[in-house]
Amino acid sequence: MNWQSLKTDHYFKEPFEHVLSSTIFDIREYDRLYENQNNFDHEIWQKFKERYKQTYTFVEDITKIDLTKDVIALWFFKERSDQTAGPFIEIGNKQITYNHNTFFLTKHRRLIIKETKRKYIRRPVLQLDMTAKQFEDIIGNLK
Repeated sequence: MNWQSLKTDHYFKEPFEHVLSSTIFDIREYDRLYENQNNFDHEIWQKFKERYKQTYTFVEDITKIDLTKDVIALWFFKERSDQTAGPFIEIGNKQITYNHNTFFLTKHRRLIIKETKRKYIRRPVLQLDMTAKQFEDIIGNLK
């Protein structure tokens, strides 16, 4: 992934250590992946896997993410037609907004998905497989 594009202002210590960025992945490439999210055999997804050597699980709804992983590494694929404000991920006393092409990384597993009054039908997210060491290396470069 483009972790080298992260900047120190993407790193947060409070309320729990996490990374949040919507600027590290080229929007044109994201759009092509987004447009083919129902076909992971598509050439664009194959190139993505080959280029980044990143394993992942595509989750149809943000409430279905696996919170048992050592690192919660999410890439939001918010539907273009979804004009709702949420849902939000609550981490301590901070709310992380579910926005398109946004990466959220943390080792903190007690996340709460806060629904808004109007729930959109589909809220996809790519859950990236990341080790604790990979997370620590990313954080180490931002400190």
